[in-house]
Amino acid sequence: MRAPTPVLVGGDIGAYALMRAFHEAYGVRGVIVSRVETRAFAHTRLADQVIANVDDQDALVTALEQIAADRPDERLVLLTNADWYVERIAAARERLEARYEIPMCTAEQFARVSDKAAFQADCVALGIPVPRTIAVSFSSGSPVPDASLDLLEYPVIGKPASSAEFYYVDYPGKLKIHDLGGRDAVDALLARLAASGFTGTYLLQEFIPGDETQMRSLTAYRDARGNVTMVVTGRVLLEEHTPGTLGVPAAILTEPYGDAMDAMSRYLDRVDYRGFANADYKRDARSGRHVFFEVNPRIGRNNWYTTASGVNPATHVMADLDGAPIMPVRGDRSVLYSVVPIPLLRRYLKERALRQTVLAAAKRGVARPLHNPEDRSARRWLTITALTWNYWRKYLQYYPRATESGH
Repeated sequence: MRAPTPVLVGGDIGAYALMRAFHEAYGVRGVIVSRVETRAFAHTRLADQVIANVDDQDALVTALEQIAADRPDERLVLLTNADWYVERIAAARERLEARYEIPMCTAEQFARVSDKAAFQADCVALGIPVPRTIAVSFSSGSPVPDASLDLLEYPVIGKPASSAEFYYVDYPGKLKIHDLGGRDAVDALLARLAASGFTGTYLLQEFIPGDETQMRSLTAYRDARGNVTMVVTGRVLLEEHTPGTLGVPAAILTEPYGDAMDAMSRYLDRVDYRGFANADYKRDARSGRHVFFEVNPRIGRNNWYTTASGVNPATHVMADLDGAPIMPVRGDRSVLYSVVPIPLLRRYLKERALRQTVLAAAKRGVARPLHNPEDRSARRWLTITALTWNYWRKYLQYYPRATESGH
């Protein structure tokens, strides 16, 4: 196999984790393309950094073409970890494929998978549990008639049908996910969305009871031959609470959930998907079932839990591109993944038995994506240490006393 040069668009922790996975598997150095130099890649040895206006389609494609021109003899593998960049790359696939291998979904697959309303319909057809949902269309500039909203039972969760489309929307009090306690809150939010010029679809979704530790995460890869070659699942222990990252897992204990693995494999087969997919779902204590909320057309910000548990996603990408045989794997190793300090995590775990399980896992070792012994320098250590302990301040500011999660 010819060694790859991974080119990743975006510079978050998830992008670093995927770059680290490629480095661990193949010893390669890649390229990160981002709008600014991010703290995750500060002083890194794993990648060269290219600064470009990646939020502009033409500027992004031009930057990628320049990278290819500067590296004529390298095998370039293009990936990203953000819905809006997946959409832009898919739209420019024909132009980029002259120099890049792109193990990602097509524009058509992206449109279907990233639309949470379409995801709901596909899950219903497959018998996969999903929460009751009302889709509010703003295509005419105003929300659906009031009669539809009268069907809601509160509280409800509000979120966009398309994260990629919503990325560019701005309105007062914008959150990734809104917790809505009554009709007045719903009406106020819909009014702000209409005033912002939003023309997409917004979802008002049944709240599934339970705190953050009932949330689950799933990461999968399906190759061009139609094989789901990797699936790893985990139990969320703590979520982010800052406005821009609300609901994103900050700590996960990997655990195998066979029913969820089966369900996602059937879904990816139904939509004939290719590439990484990351799903959010929750255990409903009332029924014991895992209820799926959405699937994202990317590997996910917290993907280091897959590599740390012994399932390196880079090897699945390269087996796909080379048409090489690879044994399908379902993660079954228990590993604690965290981007927050363990004392902070312990503080917010209410259930004693779970807290003891997590602390026992922590003694075996904590999987931290940015704490990479192969990417160590004094300047990077200072940056990452400051970033990690900054979570104390953020959680004290944003974390509510009693938390429920139902996105």
